[in-house]
Amino acid sequence: MDSAPVHYDAVIIGAGMSGLAAAVRLSMFGQKVLLLEKHNAAGGLNSFYARGNRKYDVGLHALTNWVPEGAKGTPLTKLMRQLRIKREELDLCPQLGSLIKMGGKQLRVNNHFPDLMDDVAQVFPQAIDQFRALDHFISNIDEAALDAHGGSARALLNEKISDPLLRDMLLLPTCFYGSALENDIEVSQFAIMWRSLFKEGFARPFIGVRQVIRLLLDRCREHQVDRRMKCGVKQIVVRGSRATALILDDGTEVTTNKIYSSAGAVETQRLRSDCSPQVAQGEIGRLGYLETISTYQPEEFSKFNWKETIIFFCDEERFNYQSPKGLVDPKSGVICIPNNYQYGSERSLDEGWLRVTALANHDAWCRLPEEEYLARKTEWLNQLNRVARNHLPLISDATHDAALTSSDVFTPRTVRKFTGHLNGAIYGSPIKRRDGRTDLENLFIIGTDQGFLGVTGAMLSGISMANLHGLTQ
Repeated sequence: MDSAPVHYDAVIIGAGMSGLAAAVRLSMFGQKVLLLEKHNAAGGLNSFYARGNRKYDVGLHALTNWVPEGAKGTPLTKLMRQLRIKREELDLCPQLGSLIKMGGKQLRVNNHFPDLMDDVAQVFPQAIDQFRALDHFISNIDEAALDAHGGSARALLNEKISDPLLRDMLLLPTCFYGSALENDIEVSQFAIMWRSLFKEGFARPFIGVRQVIRLLLDRCREHQVDRRMKCGVKQIVVRGSRATALILDDGTEVTTNKIYSSAGAVETQRLRSDCSPQVAQGEIGRLGYLETISTYQPEEFSKFNWKETIIFFCDEERFNYQSPKGLVDPKSGVICIPNNYQYGSERSLDEGWLRVTALANHDAWCRLPEEEYLARKTEWLNQLNRVARNHLPLISDATHDAALTSSDVFTPRTVRKFTGHLNGAIYGSPIKRRDGRTDLENLFIIGTDQGFLGVTGAMLSGISMANLHGLTQ
């Protein structure tokens, strides 16, 4: 006689940042929690992998929402309080300084908002009063409200800022760090980015994303979360208005009171027994990215004199944020140098690092035969590195190549393979569900498609949805 399925108070699909945080939060209050992850590593879109002795971060350029110790009422302090994490456990090192570069102009983004305001006053003197008025308007938006209204940030900028270059320079980092919409970002998400990038800022744990993952996994063990790796969900069984069970990839069945899914809104619908495998085709995100990672001999790298932490760049007259027709759009993107954080005088990274991110076309990459796919990855690695060096103190190709110690490339195809995100869309569907609700009374969306942004936002998404749907009802 078959035994009855194991029952849980909550099942969480995906051990990314939101899933880990939700698991910790629910288990802290005595709930029996099962955390499922189809791959062998936690972290989701912000994970890491090893090749030899070298650890590569996946996704993390910076942890946003950095504030100095003692700041209160901020997303970072809320996160630490809710998960009972001490600041020193995160080992956060603030950035040295970042730039937005476009149209021959540049603006500082360096964890000190008055410097950005000073730059706007100097570079766009006719627009500084408009910029201050925009900041006042955005500061009155409750960006974390679960009933936040939508709207076009581009339209808002058109209304508030007269200079088109300044409008595009403000959109450039906010879109690249969070928008699932082509050529725009939704107003409440723009407000999230305004606060997390401009008003607060960037930091990085010394060892990278592993520090955050390690803390969350330790909390899961401390609170006895049942965690199953390399175990995905084959189907969510639906009866009436409720999800009643989950069939796992190994054929086992579990039952639960509530499900929290970080797989993505469309991806979650397609797991349901009452939905077509092609449901919600029009809600799938289109924006994918190519990211290159290069490492360098430390002694030679120090001679490059690359001082910025992050550079958001656009080499066109107007910022065009949409899926390119070809494989990659190299005309705008993000340059990140992980060495350029304030690690202190006693420690530094073992090698020099350069990461370059640009928009890429999922379908175009997936159509390539394997041999051509590998060749194009190498081609775009070299091209994006050259694009990045145009925005950094100049070094020759020979000097660069002689110092290079390793490289790797992620495409939208890579993202889809390891995260399950349709179209390799890192920021998911353009339609967000701020309250996490679905049409089923016990199935909730957390993570990317809930609507909070960044590593900090992902963890707050898991916390907020756990609090709202698991701890207050």
